[in-house]
Amino acid sequence: MASSTASFVNGGSSPSFPSQRLLALAQQLRHYKPPPCSLDEESVTPVVQNPEKFRPKRAAVLICLFEGDAGDLRVILTKRSLTMSTHSGEVSLPGGKAEEGDKDDGDTATREAKEEIGLDPSLVNVVTFLEPFLSKHLLRVVPVIGILNDRKAFKPKPNPAEVDDVFDVPLEMFIKDENRIAEEREMMGEKYLLHFFDYETENKKYLIWGLTAGILIRAASVVYQRPPAFPEQSPKYEFLRDVGKITNAH
Repeated sequence: MASSTASFVNGGSSPSFPSQRLLALAQQLRHYKPPPCSLDEESVTPVVQNPEKFRPKRAAVLICLFEGDAGDLRVILTKRSLTMSTHSGEVSLPGGKAEEGDKDDGDTATREAKEEIGLDPSLVNVVTFLEPFLSKHLLRVVPVIGILNDRKAFKPKPNPAEVDDVFDVPLEMFIKDENRIAEEREMMGEKYLLHFFDYETENKKYLIWGLTAGILIRAASVVYQRPPAFPEQSPKYEFLRDVGKITNAH
């Protein structure tokens, strides 16, 4: 991650942005304070009150935003390779597990985005971090919001071992009650909703669901500063009595 990115997040000098709208958005997001969340507190995702007994591995995903031709805010997504051992063929945000050399979650997210889709970290201005989510594989996933500072300079180069396709969708779709269905699930005695969004472009159809959908609902709510037009109903737990039970949820 470029040093200018880190200094901006920490309140230093502001890097350039391709439009006044994106500059204003960056300033808005820079002041965002996620709700208190740690492994010993209640969160929007299942967490644990005894972190000494359960320490999930860290991971981060990149929510990379840019302005589309119609002036809408769009987010870059990937369709995972069918050969992947987990979540094969599913839509996801660029990202992955933290590595020893990563300075922070922004470093993890931008490094993974470069490895997966060829996105140069210098093209991304990281502006904020959302509260962590816990994945079905017990990864503590931090969503990192970044703004693409030069859309034309980004030429997707998907790593065929990990990614079959790179595409983008309007971020606002994740707070609209359109092309969406939800299924009620239960975990640890608590009911919650699993959201599924359909998106079609250039004769291609994509299904965005599970953890990715949940993260994008939260990101869109923060960016547009309004709740979704449907019940979000994320799972909330004071603790996990049996962490193995979470593997039944996506």
